[in-house]
Amino acid sequence: MSQDRGSRIEDQGKTAALRSDSVLNPQSSIRILGIDPGLRITGFGVLDKEGQQLHYVASGCIKTPDGELPERLKVILNSLGEVIALHHPDQVAVEKVFVNVNPQSTLLLGQARGAAICAAVLANLPVGEYTALQVKQAVVGNGHADKEQVQLMVQRLLKLSGTPSPDAADALACAICHAHGGLGLGALQTRGFSVKKGRLI
Repeated sequence: MSQDRGSRIEDQGKTAALRSDSVLNPQSSIRILGIDPGLRITGFGVLDKEGQQLHYVASGCIKTPDGELPERLKVILNSLGEVIALHHPDQVAVEKVFVNVNPQSTLLLGQARGAAICAAVLANLPVGEYTALQVKQAVVGNGHADKEQVQLMVQRLLKLSGTPSPDAADALACAICHAHGGLGLGALQTRGFSVKKGRLI
């Protein structure tokens, strides 16, 4: 991904060809952008759902600098706009905010989430919203799974060569959850896999 203009977007892994160069049938393939919003670090993950198969496209993190809140929200909004312009998703999935014991942290996280949703809406993309429990249940089979379990399951489901960072993994997990049934996309094919103690085997 371009790093010009001081972009704070960090891509992880191998990025697949852009939609304009894809040979996938547009009627059977849907590109999903998953977002794990955070004021300090916002994770993003892009995958293609082709029939019952999922294909990894890209993932990474957007890091905001220390400073005033409006400027940090601007970084999230603009950077996600760059991700959308680069990867051309058809739909977006965003994790919902949970109520933190610290009200101020919850408020800040909610504003970061708002910036993420605005980036999708400005691109005229439909947005699906999921709780952390829904995402973990869909990906791990356990709504109370820890971050390491989510990372390993995402790596296994998407056949990644390495383990994605926690924030990128959460974003990819949100996209996988959306592919399971969000907005009528149908169930994800998991034949041949079984879950034991929250792990795919």
